[in-house]
Amino acid sequence: MGRRLAHCSGVKWHAAIPSMGMCCLLLTVLLLSIGTASAYKVGVGRADCTGPSVEITFMGYAQVTQRGTGIHLRQYARSYVIEDETGTRVVFVSVDAGMMGHAVKRDVLAVLQKKYGELYTHANVVISGTHTHSTPGGFLMYLLYDLTSLGFVPETFNALVHGIAQSVIRAHNNMVDTRIYVAETEVLEANINRSPSAYENNPEEERAQYAHNVDKTLVQLQFVHARDGTPFGAINWFAVHPTSMNNTNRLVSSDNVGLAAILLEQERNPGSLVGKGEFVGAFASSNLGDSSPNIEGPRCEKTGLPCDVLTSSCPSGAGACFASGPGRDMFESTEIIADRLYRAAAGLLSARTTKAREVTGPVAFVHQYIDMTTAETVHFDRASRSLVRVRGCLPAMGYSFAAGTTDGPGAFDFQQGTITDNVLWNAVRDFIAEPTQDDKECQAPKPILLATGRARFPYDWQPKVVPTQLLVVGDFAMAAVPGEFTTMAGRRLRTSVARASVAAGGRDLQVVVAGLSNMYTSYITTPEEYEIQRYEGASTLYGPHTLTLYLEQYKRLVGALVRNETVLPGPTPPYEDDKQISLTTGVIFDSHPLGKDFGEVKLQPEPVYERGATVSAVFIAGNPRNNLMHDKSFFTVEQQQSDGNWSVVATDANWETRFRWERTSTILGFSDIEFSWTTGPNTPEGLYRIRHFGYYRYILGGVYPYVGVTNAFNVN
Repeated sequence: MGRRLAHCSGVKWHAAIPSMGMCCLLLTVLLLSIGTASAYKVGVGRADCTGPSVEITFMGYAQVTQRGTGIHLRQYARSYVIEDETGTRVVFVSVDAGMMGHAVKRDVLAVLQKKYGELYTHANVVISGTHTHSTPGGFLMYLLYDLTSLGFVPETFNALVHGIAQSVIRAHNNMVDTRIYVAETEVLEANINRSPSAYENNPEEERAQYAHNVDKTLVQLQFVHARDGTPFGAINWFAVHPTSMNNTNRLVSSDNVGLAAILLEQERNPGSLVGKGEFVGAFASSNLGDSSPNIEGPRCEKTGLPCDVLTSSCPSGAGACFASGPGRDMFESTEIIADRLYRAAAGLLSARTTKAREVTGPVAFVHQYIDMTTAETVHFDRASRSLVRVRGCLPAMGYSFAAGTTDGPGAFDFQQGTITDNVLWNAVRDFIAEPTQDDKECQAPKPILLATGRARFPYDWQPKVVPTQLLVVGDFAMAAVPGEFTTMAGRRLRTSVARASVAAGGRDLQVVVAGLSNMYTSYITTPEEYEIQRYEGASTLYGPHTLTLYLEQYKRLVGALVRNETVLPGPTPPYEDDKQISLTTGVIFDSHPLGKDFGEVKLQPEPVYERGATVSAVFIAGNPRNNLMHDKSFFTVEQQQSDGNWSVVATDANWETRFRWERTSTILGFSDIEFSWTTGPNTPEGLYRIRHFGYYRYILGGVYPYVGVTNAFNVN
């Protein structure tokens, strides 16, 4: 399964003068061996995949109370189809979602295969979530991950499947001759390590190889038209959690990396609305496991003093330990981090001729499922200085998992760094699913809080069979991993894959970690970080040697790819769609006050606004879940043109707009939506209006559209 990486051992020259045909053959072999520019075709596509923006719990902070009330930034799927001159294709998709689920990818492929046959498969398609914590959950089909969303949410699942499939279809339909470049730059003030005590437990000689305890390098894969060198797409990998929007946020948002993508696309698509235009620019997740955007660092909520470094706890009465910054609030922090990422990426695109190198060579891919609970390998043990056999464990979550992180603290009195258990919590654990003595020994020093691998009611709580995958374009490799690798775990993976390629006789690969791809399995730390049992270590499912097993697996994959060996598909993850439970109710009906109608404006904008002011309006509305308005908008800001017509200048996908929905009467089915638009210093003077597009559910059945419009107002 896959294609061989380009490798030439050399060309044997003969003394006799060869024929013209032989000359051409030898010249071709020689050119391939030294790496000439390859002929690629690339298509890029973008589609709206926004889930239900109200009444559904967000995925990321695991707080039932964090239920959506509106939209700040829409979710998009950004797809890149890459084909070499032999017709071999790979697909990389970056999605504004918390992570990716196996069932979502499976159903996306079902849509694609209905149109294109076996052109797109699990083996050559990677779907990666950006890991924003401010988008709706309920799509992973494993109980622990969907629990806080009150189970499976079909609206979220279907929105992702539809949007991702549509983005790939658009990329498929837009294939053009392309040259591919890779460039990188440092972004110094966009991330910090949120678990430095765990990182410091890595070997000193290993840490000495790196200037920082988080990765500061932004890696950019650039796609330019072969005809004129104009960029039409870019994928940017940078290791940072999209958690600038904290757990008090109730608006759907793609967070810092989503805004960075919007800013880059707006620069490259002048005059286009958000989510439109030829250029498609993604900011994809990498080894972000311990990397936080809250660069002011963690402090005690009530005193402002630093938290305890190991436990991320505060003295009694000092409140919770929160990390923040660099802005005055979460919106400003999101904007600052996004701007830094965007400027770094835009600079690489603008300086492509001087800062980028061209990628050459064939396209290849390899994919295999493995059962992490039965996986074994031989590992060099530093303590005993000998080879030992290590294995994976049944999934389990440690006590520090319940403590949360400094980006979003947990509940009760749990602390990070906990390596001892508690009789009371063990009793609760055992009531759910009791770990065996072997489970405890396998997971040590993690004290097991949830024996998720033993819990099967009503279906699996966490995965056991996981996908592993590599996409290779020339000498550029994407290691698609089903979880959150920490900084050092990602560094070890990149090094292992590159070395294994060379050892097998292949090219020296530049490797990026494509995080949260194809399935979600929580965190992957180094064994040394695991010992400290911070949140990341406590959330490393398969025991202390989880990373060790992954490293061995990815070395096998790249070796097989180089040697053109067949890779068996491995065991298939279980089908459990028919067991899903959903406690989220649908929209029953919508209504409006007597004498009013849907779309009617309850609060009109002021007649005149100065630049920099925020315009607000309130409408009588239906529930936004009645229609998710993909590739459309619930609101438009429109400016009157000289000919009297109105043109759209902003939608609900813009950074400067937001809307909040409120059910004003559950019994009567009344709802209001407040829409706001913050003007800027460069907002053109003129006459504007706001239009609202919605759908209401009639009590006797059926869903019907409505439109509302405000009075016109001036911006001076």
